[in-house]
Amino acid sequence: MDEQELIKERFKSAVSSAVKAISGKYDIEIKFGNDFISKKKSLNLPDIVNLSKLQDFINLRAFADSEALKLKYTDEEVYKKNEPEGSLAKALYAIAEKIRYEKIGSDNLKGIKNNITKCYENKFKNKKIDEIKTEADVPITEAFELYLRTHFFKIKKNETTEKILSYWKELFDEKMSKRLKKLDKSIKNQSEFSHLILDVIKSLDFEDSEAKEKEQKTEKTNENDPSNNDNDANDQFQNEKDEGVDSEINFAENDFDSFAENDDSDQSKEKEVVGDPNAISRLQKKSEKEKYKIFSAEFDEIANAEDLENKEEINRLRKNLDQQLTNLQSLIAKLANKLQRQLLAKQSRSWDFDLEEGILDASKLSRVIIDPFHSLSYKMEKETEFKDTVVTLLIDNSGSMRGKPISVAAICADILSRTLERCSVKVEVLGFTTKNWKGGKSREKWNIQNKPKNPGRLNDLRHIIYKPADRPWRQTKNNLGLMLKEGLLKENIDGEALMWAFKRISSRKEERKILMVISDGAPVDDSTLSVNSGDYLEKHLKKTVKWIEENSNIEILAVGIGHDVTRYYKKAIKIADVQELGDVMINQLTKLFSEKNNKTIH
Repeated sequence: MDEQELIKERFKSAVSSAVKAISGKYDIEIKFGNDFISKKKSLNLPDIVNLSKLQDFINLRAFADSEALKLKYTDEEVYKKNEPEGSLAKALYAIAEKIRYEKIGSDNLKGIKNNITKCYENKFKNKKIDEIKTEADVPITEAFELYLRTHFFKIKKNETTEKILSYWKELFDEKMSKRLKKLDKSIKNQSEFSHLILDVIKSLDFEDSEAKEKEQKTEKTNENDPSNNDNDANDQFQNEKDEGVDSEINFAENDFDSFAENDDSDQSKEKEVVGDPNAISRLQKKSEKEKYKIFSAEFDEIANAEDLENKEEINRLRKNLDQQLTNLQSLIAKLANKLQRQLLAKQSRSWDFDLEEGILDASKLSRVIIDPFHSLSYKMEKETEFKDTVVTLLIDNSGSMRGKPISVAAICADILSRTLERCSVKVEVLGFTTKNWKGGKSREKWNIQNKPKNPGRLNDLRHIIYKPADRPWRQTKNNLGLMLKEGLLKENIDGEALMWAFKRISSRKEERKILMVISDGAPVDDSTLSVNSGDYLEKHLKKTVKWIEENSNIEILAVGIGHDVTRYYKKAIKIADVQELGDVMINQLTKLFSEKNNKTIH
């Protein structure tokens, strides 16, 4: 273990001890990185990759302190009892509760207050003020948190925070300023504080599509309407088993639901209503049918590749992949070297010297020996364009990919993981398929319930994590061979897989995020398409892609193998021969890295 690794491990140990001491939960298991623990008595903290900046230490300590305070001061029963309906309301409620327990901890321990305050203030240092042009550029969740933190923590304002608040301050002052004193007094009483925050959220009177839909469902239930059995699009994402996604992501999902319900067909629907008293009820039924639904998410699975097979079989499949890799090694290796040269050229090391913090500058130690009163000198590597980047490869694991396509996809994922890792670019490799052909347990459940009409997605999903972003290639290389496993590749439901990959990459802290999708055809699931419209899955994929492209800073690139995917994705390319895959993937990534990312979140 080198010195850097030793420092890292000692720091993790210290953070773990601090969390246990602050929370009073000495039996809790603490894990760092994206390999989430699902046990009750456990806590997942982000891994620390680079220790060259003081801010890296502060951010992790602040996150750990916050999680420890949550364990100590938040009663889960009280939280769930008072939690409002609707994704936006839930997000605001979660923010307020977070500030509450952080405030209590900060009042008791100055070190915690310092960590949390500095971490939050640093959040706005890199935020460009010229990117904030209208109210639409400022999420309500961000403004709400800033307003409350400014009050409870006396956050130092700057030009950026002033501009963010300017769009919302008048409303917040009107609805919240009179309640702030009451909130101050009830800070240690979670139940009382929650009720006050709920009043605040209600008074803000934001439209929340999810809450409205639930109200409508309640009304339908009272009227004994059978359509109440349907699951709407919100269930799709709320039942997702992927952990580590915060309230901001949930808010994004709510945006997607709204978008999906208001597609291009709305104009024609409005025309249909004119002069027809029965048109509204017909349109409601039609809209209900067109919504993307999931009959049951109960049997869905998000699995680590190493958990799907025994170690011996995974090693055997890796050897098989290595044999195939030798035939394409020279070709793809040349392309990979091209990409590596491109990236490293952009990342030539340069340093800032004579700093008050950073890495100790050994070359200046002689000055301290000559003059003991001379202060130590530190250096810090300058920010480079592409070091703060993560790439997710989302690979279609459908039956039609069997043979050469999946082999080449696995080889490319292997080569790219190694190449980008050398350039300090994180890579995550994901796969998507179904657990069964033609339905599985979801369809059985549907049959038992007398086959209700328009059930929506009717198969059991299997999403596979071959390589998490924070785990190096050498630790996960064997997993990539699992793609060659006979019987693993079944059907493909692309829209839900894409949203899953989007949620994972959105939760990453890297500034630039690239999502590359590799597929050989349109979404296909016989079980679903046999009881819904023929373009049911395809429409959902289009809506999902459109929403991500227009509402996030994720750069999506798709490669279609023998299939034109340009009708789904703005940035897409079709290849006729699978042998072109390595060339196309690497060349397209090279182009992306050569371009400056000017995309901003809407």
